[in-house]
Amino acid sequence: MEADWEVEIGGEAPVIDAHWPGFVDLRLTPVRAAQVPEAAQLPALTDALVRLNALSSPVWTAKCDVWPVTEFDPDELDAPSEAATNAVACYVDLLPVSDQQWNSPESAAIYCKSLCGRLRPITLRCCRADLVIRRAHITPVLEGLGITAYLTACGPTSAEANAILAHGLAALTVSIHPIPAAS
Repeated sequence: MEADWEVEIGGEAPVIDAHWPGFVDLRLTPVRAAQVPEAAQLPALTDALVRLNALSSPVWTAKCDVWPVTEFDPDELDAPSEAATNAVACYVDLLPVSDQQWNSPESAAIYCKSLCGRLRPITLRCCRADLVIRRAHITPVLEGLGITAYLTACGPTSAEANAILAHGLAALTVSIHPIPAAS
């Protein structure tokens, strides 16, 4: 799976706002993940949101979206030309559970490098993850850093692009919050 990261924290760069109008804290009510409108577009988002907002997760989510992509570079998705006809993307804003987790751009960069290192060996063509470190309004009085995780996938049909995006989202989720080994 293709994966990369960058930092956008200066000037007019977008800011993650964890308390936007309509915010639902899925840590408190995980069952509401299925009611997120974007989950209707990408059902795999429900499982990802539940897992990423679990009490044992190192992150929680503030916002997400899903949209069709009209222009993309197939090479960036490691896609053969026959698979480069339909594309879809999503993003999930990730915030740290601990205020010490990403307490500097350097610590967030180390996390992103490590996460990219876990994603790249995954065999999944036609998909990529881009992690963007951003300033975040975590509470009305607490500011910090967050990460917007963008995923893009393509396929010969919309349904296949959605299926590949679902696999990419699952890979990202497990890379962030691994499933415990059975004893």
